[in-house]
Amino acid sequence: MITQTPTDLYERLELLRIERALAMGCELRYDPAYMADLDTEIAAMHAAWVGAAVTEIAVLRAALVGAPQG
Repeated sequence: MITQTPTDLYERLELLRIERALAMGCELRYDPAYMADLDTEIAAMHAAWVGAAVTEIAVLRAALVGAPQG
């Protein structure tokens, strides 16, 4: 399994957003299955990016001040 950093995930998210913008400029915008799939992939990548970023922040915080007690 390849570990992806929040930066990796964000870059992929941006590529998907660019793909969507390009699709809106051509006939693909009229393809509901393509657009729905792209929107689903964007939403999933956004969730993965947020989750990875929050996890990274928590790990760094724990390394600096210790794990929360209680």
